[in-house]
Amino acid sequence: MTTHTATLPVPPASHSSAERRGLWLGLLGVGIFALTLPMTRLAVGTPALPQMSGVFLAMGRASVAGLLSALFLAATRAPWPQRQDWVPLLLTMAGVVFGFPLLTSIAMRHVEAVHASVILGVLPLATAVVGALMHRQRPSLGFWLCALLGSAMVVAFAMLHSGHNGLSIQPADGLLLLAMLLGAVGYGFGGLLSQRMRGEHVICWVLVLALPVTLPVALWTQPAQAVSAQAWGAFAYLAVFSQWLGFFAWYRGLALGGTVRVSQVQLVQPFVSMLCAVPLLGETLDAVTVGFGLAVIAVVFIGKRMPVR
Repeated sequence: MTTHTATLPVPPASHSSAERRGLWLGLLGVGIFALTLPMTRLAVGTPALPQMSGVFLAMGRASVAGLLSALFLAATRAPWPQRQDWVPLLLTMAGVVFGFPLLTSIAMRHVEAVHASVILGVLPLATAVVGALMHRQRPSLGFWLCALLGSAMVVAFAMLHSGHNGLSIQPADGLLLLAMLLGAVGYGFGGLLSQRMRGEHVICWVLVLALPVTLPVALWTQPAQAVSAQAWGAFAYLAVFSQWLGFFAWYRGLALGGTVRVSQVQLVQPFVSMLCAVPLLGETLDAVTVGFGLAVIAVVFIGKRMPVR
């Protein structure tokens, strides 16, 4: 059985170069993830024209990615995770295999991708908070104020678009907020593991470990009715890119550039998602959505500038 090799410290002279590479890899991952919400909307359909169930979509995409991961781990002769890696792998699995994909798949039948993009717009800041806590960094007061302000703005947007005269949040918005928190935890622990494992091996082990659950559930919940070719195409993208290849770049980027800093490239994701939803789904961008999207991204950017000791 192969064992892990120790991670060599990065010399000071090459630190900025590694950070730049981390940012670019993070941006590549975000570009892949940006299509996740529009593709999820295509795959699950609408209440009037349903396609796949949210449970099948989440478990099915993870099953396909898990089988591909098993082949990849065998082909690259990946080492077994060390003893201290198992708990972080399970926590990563809870966030990026079960939490975020399952909750967003269920929610996306009831909200538009444009709306969900803004709800999830605070994910970069949430990921930075998780990363700072995990690495025992001390964010400044300004950092925490930005986190609170961003969260308040997201909740205000959800209430404004809830259809209940602004007095309550839709159940789907609650699912999206919980998905954001679980996604941040999955990103944080995955980034931590990527410092001592190859980023692609991290997501592959996570997906393989999840197969005993994802594969049976996917087979049990597969669609009984006909599903459009467009929905199956969206399913294929989610399985191969959103659930698998995107994490190759993302986790490697977090390892090179640091979770707190690289997580902030996600601030471009809501806009890319909203722009993609217009041609893919025929959705429209209203002034309120664009305004809240810009405001959330501005808060995330300001939070990124706050000192973290």
